[in-house]
Amino acid sequence: MAAMEIKETTTYLTFSLADEVFAVEVANVREVLDLETVTKVPRTPNFMRGVINLRGGVVPVVDMRIKFGMPQAADTVDTCIVVMEVELEGEMTVIGALADSVREVFDLNPDQIEPPPSIGTKLNTDFIKGMGKQGEHFIIVLDIDKVFSADELALVTDAGQAVEPAPVGETADEEGSGSPEDNNAGSDDGSAKKTPKKSKTKRSKKSAKEPVEPEQVEEVHPTSA
Repeated sequence: MAAMEIKETTTYLTFSLADEVFAVEVANVREVLDLETVTKVPRTPNFMRGVINLRGGVVPVVDMRIKFGMPQAADTVDTCIVVMEVELEGEMTVIGALADSVREVFDLNPDQIEPPPSIGTKLNTDFIKGMGKQGEHFIIVLDIDKVFSADELALVTDAGQAVEPAPVGETADEEGSGSPEDNNAGSDDGSAKKTPKKSKTKRSKKSAKEPVEPEQVEEVHPTSA
């Protein structure tokens, strides 16, 4: 999808990987979790960290750094899991995207998004909707449904269905892991407010079965890159 196809203002959640900032539509995001116990699954793609237990369900977790060809990094107090819905052959699949940190929720107008860069025919950039402009900085706007191929998603999903997740509440087995940004609990109707704030205290997991509406999101400020 080219940036010129974006015809209306859209709300995005941004997250960081190394020095880069990425954005996904809030409509695709279910919730943001602290890094917790991840059960490793043998013979899975190298970008798959493992699976987690999310309220009794198995959710595969993907290391987005590795997926995008970045060097792997140690987990920090800001490392988090962005639980998203991805479409696979007409059906929605839930995955967890491991990110260095969550930054903020904000709107982008069509005129704030430039077309994806042209970097030759050998590199696939179909998963990039465009380059969002925020001040003097660029944000890579992702089409999350095109980040993974059908084969990759099938492998990840099958692996998640083949194992039992670790019990909820255990500490992550990676050294140095901890709590990322804070998120407010859901409202009475089951939707959730995503207001990423830097915090070093453990927060509980939130339920967000419905996409967050823009008016439900409080104004937040980005963390330091």
